[in-house]
Amino acid sequence: MTHWIVAPIILPALLAPFIVLAARYHIGIQRVFSVAGVVALIAIAAGLMWQASDGTITLYQLGDWAAPFGIVIVADRLSTMMVMLTAVLALFVLLYAIGSEWDTRGRHFHALFQFQLMGIMGAFMTGDLFNLFVFFEVLLIASYGLMIHAGGNARLRAGVQYVLFNLLGSTLFLFALGAIYAETGTLNMADLARRVTLIDAGETVGIRLAAVLLLLVFAIKAAVLPLHFWLPSSYAEAPAPVAALFAIMTKVGAYAIIRVYTMVFTPDLEVTSGLHTTWLLPAALASLAIGMIGILAARHFDRLVAFAVIGSMGMVMVAISLFTPTSITAALYYTVHSTLAAAALFLIVDLVRSGRADLRLIAQPVVPGAVLTSALFFAAAIAMAGLPPLSGFLGKLLVLDAAFDTASAAWIWAIVLISSLIAVVGFSRAGSILFWKAKTVTVSEEEPDETASPPATLSYVAVGGLLTLLVAHTVFAGPATSYMTAVSDQLFNPEPYISTVLDTPGKLSIPKEGY
Repeated sequence: MTHWIVAPIILPALLAPFIVLAARYHIGIQRVFSVAGVVALIAIAAGLMWQASDGTITLYQLGDWAAPFGIVIVADRLSTMMVMLTAVLALFVLLYAIGSEWDTRGRHFHALFQFQLMGIMGAFMTGDLFNLFVFFEVLLIASYGLMIHAGGNARLRAGVQYVLFNLLGSTLFLFALGAIYAETGTLNMADLARRVTLIDAGETVGIRLAAVLLLLVFAIKAAVLPLHFWLPSSYAEAPAPVAALFAIMTKVGAYAIIRVYTMVFTPDLEVTSGLHTTWLLPAALASLAIGMIGILAARHFDRLVAFAVIGSMGMVMVAISLFTPTSITAALYYTVHSTLAAAALFLIVDLVRSGRADLRLIAQPVVPGAVLTSALFFAAAIAMAGLPPLSGFLGKLLVLDAAFDTASAAWIWAIVLISSLIAVVGFSRAGSILFWKAKTVTVSEEEPDETASPPATLSYVAVGGLLTLLVAHTVFAGPATSYMTAVSDQLFNPEPYISTVLDTPGKLSIPKEGY
């Protein structure tokens, strides 16, 4: 049994307390170890992704205890792809935090950053629902600390709102786990996949309730309408690097829906039939529409980007809700795109903030480095709005193609195309106000943000790096979609995953029959 599979979780889990205990007052040492840890994560993730690329499913049994009794970590194509995306995103976010000196404006930024990575990696790689809940809680604690980093009343209020909504989700998650365990006697996802098919047709109330509760929990994490209210203020008020890292947080909810509802509560499972198309698809379309309308209606630049995240998640969830191999491929391609685009936009928000009294979309002094910043915004806005030639356009084409033969094709096509037009208008309006409609002010009129500092070269490098990845995601769209098609095929053939988890021997030798 290889130990490399658990390294993406263990490495940040060890780095975080080390930074607190050994480098608490030495920001230079913190930066070195934090960046080195993320670079190591990228290398490990690349190795795991390469190993999984041929369909190999790798299992790690903690303490060598066999499933379903022990805790298992599983690496397949989907989990390793998401781990790789998180590690790459984390590197550019960390570089921006260092370049802009956001990491010096509060205590324990790098430790909390590593704990956040630990929670995200664990959520992507765990093989059972209870540990998914545990990693969700790690995410919640670390993300709250990062949200209120650098202080401020507005940031604190948004953080409290964020915690309350997510605690509600955690409570529902516990209810769902209790219902599932009462019905099946297990929380291991592979074991659940076999057991739910054995439930008598007349005794499905409990498991249907659990399936609905889980969908609600994951929808809260993914900010799907009407469970999205926590996101605009939380993401808008968070420090820029934190908001950029949070671009992957909503994808944890999307990942959980894909994993659980292609393995356990599959589309062809009678006890949960109709749950996806009846409930999830309308909510996803509404999220897409509200998010793009929010872009047009926003009066602050940071809230505009937050609504763009809601809209992009709506697009991802539209593809997921169709639950076909083609639609899941489209969802995965668009997930990578929207994560990178949203992170770049949040960092651009901070570049704009460095030279403005506030982020209201009104005529204000010229943004420092306006030419370069506006060029970066132009590219990121094109990507998020889904205009050619960048990957957002290709991702939307994949989603529309996946929906072409469905009963809801007319609704999906209409809402996707109209919302894209609205997004173009909204981003154009914001860009013209930010970079064209400038005014001259006296020194006494300016009220710069106390936490703002002039953009450093490293800040621009970080944003440029994310946009370069978007270009690469476009240029190599063919190989990317081929890989994601393989991911989708593996998801819709879960038996190798299930057999790997349940049939690999460990220390425990209790017969599985009758437990």
